[in-house]
This record gives sequence, C-alpha cells and structure tokens, in this order.
Amino acid sequence: MSERATVEPLRIGILGAARIAALSIVAPAAATGHRLVAVAVYNPLANSLHAPWNLRAIAAGKHVLSEKPFAANAAEARRVAEAAQAAGIVVIEAFHYPFHPLWRRVVELVGAGAVGEVQHVETMLRMPAPADSDPRWALELAGGATMDLGCYALHAQRQLGLRFLGGEPRVVSGHGAERRGRPGVDEALSVELAFPSGATGSAACDMDSPDVWDFHLTVTGSAGVLHVPDFPRPHVDDTLVLRRRGEPELLEHLGTRSSYTYQLEAFAAHIRRGAPLPYDVTDTVPQAELVDAAYRAAGFEPRQVTAAPLPGTRPRRG
Repeated sequence: MSERATVEPLRIGILGAARIAALSIVAPAAATGHRLVAVAVYNPLANSLHAPWNLRAIAAGKHVLSEKPFAANAAEARRVAEAAQAAGIVVIEAFHYPFHPLWRRVVELVGAGAVGEVQHVETMLRMPAPADSDPRWALELAGGATMDLGCYALHAQRQLGLRFLGGEPRVVSGHGAERRGRPGVDEALSVELAFPSGATGSAACDMDSPDVWDFHLTVTGSAGVLHVPDFPRPHVDDTLVLRRRGEPELLEHLGTRSSYTYQLEAFAAHIRRGAPLPYDVTDTVPQAELVDAAYRAAGFEPRQVTAAPLPGTRPRRG
C-alpha cells in the first residue's frame, strides 16, 4: 500500500486567512491528502504576529510551519527557538524552495564542482509594488522589502555558504531606499557579503520594480556559471542553466509541481516518521541575525517587536 494510504494525515490548523495560505498550505494539503483542522499549525499572519503566535502554538503543544520571516528580529527568533527546543516541538521557518528538486539540483551541481570553485553568489528578488494599503508596507507589522523578499535572498546565500563556502556569510556593506511616506520601511535594500572561503555574495531586493518580476540566483565559479531565473518559485519557472567554458550550455527543467507541496510532504514525513529536514528551528536565529545586520548596514533599524497585546489577552496594568 502507498504511504498516503497507511500513514495518518496531518491535521493542520491555519492561524488566520492570509492570502498566501491558499497557495502555501490549502492547495498542498489537498494534493497530499492532509486535513485542515488543528494539530500541526501553519502561521501566515502579518510578520509582527509570527513569533507571538508561534509561542502560543508551542505552548499548546502544536507543531508549527511558520511563514517567513520567522520573527521580527533575532532576539524574538531566539526566544521562539528556545521555547520550541525546550518543549520538544517541531517548528520550522517556511522557506519552501529548498524542498524542490530545482534547489536540490543546484546543490548537487555546485557540490559536484560543475562551476569549479565558487567565487560569487548573486541573489536578487524584485517585483512591482503592492498597494499602499498592503501590510507589507507597515512598520508596526514588521514590514519592508527585506522582510518579504530579501529574506529569501539572504537565506539562499546562507544555504550555499553553510554547504560549500565555509559557513555563514557576514555583511560587508549595504544600502537601501526608504518607502515614500513610510518612515523606517525599506522599499529596496542590497548588501555585499563575504564568506569564510573567500567567496563573495550580493543579495538584493526591490519591492517597487514596475513591470518586473525577477527572482534569480546566479552562482559564478572558476569553471562556469549556474543560473536559476526563479529559484523561489519553480511552479512559475523551473529552469536551470549551466554554462561551462568551452562546453555546450546545459538547460534543465526540474518540474513545476509546487515547492509548497514538497515542503508540506517533508514536514509531515518528519512529524510522522522522523524523516530528515534540510534545516530545523536552530536555523532561524542566524537567519534573523543576518536580516538584522542587513538592515543596519543599509541605515535602517531592525524590525521591532510589536507592542500590541496578543489577541484574546488583556493589557497588563500597573
């Protein structure tokens, strides 16, 4: 019998009705046979509510698949990670792209030396601006381009750095642009990075790029270049291009099945059978630390913890 027929489906609760939920959890649940009820929990709320509600879910004994960014800042991420580890609860930040065959092929090729010694990694995410009323522009909700887009650019840099470039990258320099009428909110931000191996990185995001959607990854090495036009959205473009000096171009398509579906399958398999994940809750703190460092390098303050009480609680008096 198939695993789907023999393993009890997850019972999944969704914290809120965010637009991303339909793509990231409702459709994958239907595709994989899991049920939308409430045992494992998906958190798609506004950025400032990720950590508070992750803590509530942990306290209730629920495993959590938390939408990125995991928390408003590194201190908040550390608090949630420590709570999850103390409770023995599975909590991961929902960077879905590493679960897809497209990313696994990137890792395979770089690991096999297809580009030679890695010299530079470029990650860029840019898109047209959301409406001015969109919560992604709200400082009090921990909004900004880096929180929505740049976190992917930085995460991919870290994933390659930890595997192939000697460890975590550090921010060398940065610059950004503030959203007009939104003090403290980044419209665009870019940083230059350095890896322990000596390789360099460029990570950038722009949430006001008219008529342009560009979510690419480019790995440049001593022997060639690996380019992925849309690494976080293989359901839109699953292309991978490898160009090696003196050789024909290699073009591959790794499948448009949603990376969110692969992610949910892996999350369920980990909870049900202990199957390995590409990262765990310990990854959330260095990720948030890098986001905070990027903000500081570009002249912004890291996002702050919301001062509003959690829904269903009363403000403390006295």
